[in-house]
Amino acid sequence: MIYSDTESILPEEQVKVNNEREHLLGNSGVQIMEAYSEADISKVLTFAYEHEKTVNVISGGTKRGFGGESESADILLSLANYKGIVEHSVGDLTMTVRPGTTLKEITDELAKKGQFVALDTAWPEMATIGGIISANDSGPKRLLYGSARDLVIGLRVVYADGRVIRTGGKVVKNVAGYDMNKLFIGAMGTLGVISEITIKLRPLPKYEGLSLIHFPKGSEKKIHDFSVSLLDSVMEPVTLELLTPTLAEKLTGKNSYILGIAFEDREKAVLEQVKWISENLPESVGHTVMYQEEAKKWWEDFWQIGPNGYNDEVDEDNTWAALKIGSNNMDVLDNLEAAEKLAETHHLTLQGHGGLGHGISRIYIKGRPDDIVSFIKKLRAKTEEKNGFVVCTHLPFKLRETVNVWGVKPAHFALLEGVKLANDSKRILNRKRFVGGI
Repeated sequence: MIYSDTESILPEEQVKVNNEREHLLGNSGVQIMEAYSEADISKVLTFAYEHEKTVNVISGGTKRGFGGESESADILLSLANYKGIVEHSVGDLTMTVRPGTTLKEITDELAKKGQFVALDTAWPEMATIGGIISANDSGPKRLLYGSARDLVIGLRVVYADGRVIRTGGKVVKNVAGYDMNKLFIGAMGTLGVISEITIKLRPLPKYEGLSLIHFPKGSEKKIHDFSVSLLDSVMEPVTLELLTPTLAEKLTGKNSYILGIAFEDREKAVLEQVKWISENLPESVGHTVMYQEEAKKWWEDFWQIGPNGYNDEVDEDNTWAALKIGSNNMDVLDNLEAAEKLAETHHLTLQGHGGLGHGISRIYIKGRPDDIVSFIKKLRAKTEEKNGFVVCTHLPFKLRETVNVWGVKPAHFALLEGVKLANDSKRILNRKRFVGGI
């Protein structure tokens, strides 16, 4: 049933009953309201704020299993149709885009002008720029290019009460005042709805190379020492990503730890760096090199691993979960090994990878819910021994009721809660989606 008091907010065709309210991943809504413009977003939020109705926000849906302790809100605000490039300043290497635009749509359009946005998140044909920014998502290439926090230079945001603000600007050299962008990046939509993003671009690299180094079992010290020598060198790798044997087998057919080292530069620079890799390899390791289209295809396959918000199975024996581990960069190997051992004792299948340069690891597990819960608790305890953290980036709603997605509240939680109340005093936006149930 459509609430009668919302009929005047948006045209009839943009409002409908949600027939999938009890979604496996939660974060749903009684009725769906589709925004086609910033004005639509403002109207919906103004109405919700005045009538104290809760609002969940969705676009591509790839982050639907990330956070959220409330199964459903009064309104599910969809930004899926609020997409497109607003402005592309080729000379300034900047672009302004609407949140419902997928990463692939952006990539394809920029390629026509020889440019790209340096974000390499999973499922790019489904993941939208708004969701990526709201979750501060990133992939292996953050080693060189950074995360969303490093690339966004301006935002337009609709507050919970419908007011529209602008943060940052549309030029790269914008240093006036506080960097308000970072307040909203990674806040999971709890402080406002991002309606426009201005982001820094890069010229497309002239040449691309990918070295895959295959380490036999028992080569942990070789992995460590080689990675340290590379990081201490003058080389500029785009990635230094370690793949677990199960993921390596899926992508290469070889069941061993694989270190993926990507280079993107002029052809001569790439070839020289690949040559350095070849000349400095430890003994008894394999080395596969890919260039250009072959390397691009490998990364395309890499981005298609793990849950995406749509490939979950009803069968509980094949429940998906995804975890993000943050740690010292040289603890990545230990974390991946610990996860593998725990997966084996918990009868879970596991694929994982982690950056030996930036310290972020991703774990994808599949199995029974009770085994997943136990796995997460034990892995988190082990990771926290070395001051690391574990965040659940994909879990079915019923498991999110059992497992603390974000871990223990940080010491600065009172500050986070104060910011939430200042931006959304009635707590209507993406309720309980962020750290500590904010």
